[in-house]
Amino acid sequence: MTDVPALERGQVADCMEDPEGELIARIARGDRLAFTELYTRYRLPLFHYLLHFTTDAGLAEELLQDTLVAAWQGAPHFRGQGRPLAWLFGIARRRAGKTLRRRVLPRTDAAALAMVPAPDLEPEAALLAGAARADLVAAISRLAPIHREVLWLTFVQELAYQETAAILGVPLGTVKSRLSNAKQALRRLLQAAEEAGK
Repeated sequence: MTDVPALERGQVADCMEDPEGELIARIARGDRLAFTELYTRYRLPLFHYLLHFTTDAGLAEELLQDTLVAAWQGAPHFRGQGRPLAWLFGIARRRAGKTLRRRVLPRTDAAALAMVPAPDLEPEAALLAGAARADLVAAISRLAPIHREVLWLTFVQELAYQETAAILGVPLGTVKSRLSNAKQALRRLLQAAEEAGK
């Protein structure tokens, strides 16, 4: 650990309590095998998340590589205050935002959303649970991007609200509000589709 400054050594040492945190601590010490494990474990969730920002799979792959390089370089600064996946999503979001501010690209389409595993929605949303997957994917694709993103992070990736807030760079209350609005909008879209199909 001689490469890591004293303050950061304490931060990295705190990560030892959980296996995912230990993985980041090993990367902080320059362990290439740990980095390979990180890539294997998180590349697909990161890639699917990056597809929320662009339909260009090649660009999403470039952003994924950029995210992983930033994670390698930033591992000594990981404070262990959240799960590594949430930390990686935060890096990916910032990298995507920086790149896309320079470029105007179309957002992901319903076909890309169909590749994402179906989320387990809360019991209160019985209507959502009974909807056909195709109807659900179509309805989600019609949601505002901020609503699609918050649903994806909380239900598909099962991140805690606090982790989602950190990734999005918004207060916890904003995450809860966006999630509530997203569920209401999704419910309205599904009900409209059901009524149109009768």
